[in-house]
Amino acid sequence: MQTLTTRVFNNGNSQAVRIPAEFRLQTNRVRISRSEQGDLILHPLHPQRGTALMEALRAIHEADADFIAALEEAHATPAPLQDREAL
Repeated sequence: MQTLTTRVFNNGNSQAVRIPAEFRLQTNRVRISRSEQGDLILHPLHPQRGTALMEALRAIHEADADFIAALEEAHATPAPLQDREAL
């Protein structure tokens, strides 16, 4: 395991840690946790997480929108009169 020493500094009201280039993260969001021993652990949150779910939800929404539009169109178009024998 590679280990480097870096510095801690204040950024506004928050404490920040300088991440050396060797440990650069390819994301702008992380989940942080603290182990029982007090170690801080950063978990990168990749933008792809949840993408498949969001695409599926969008597809369902689009299908619902198309279905509703078809129902509205069918309702707006009167049914043709049927030819029937007189009683």
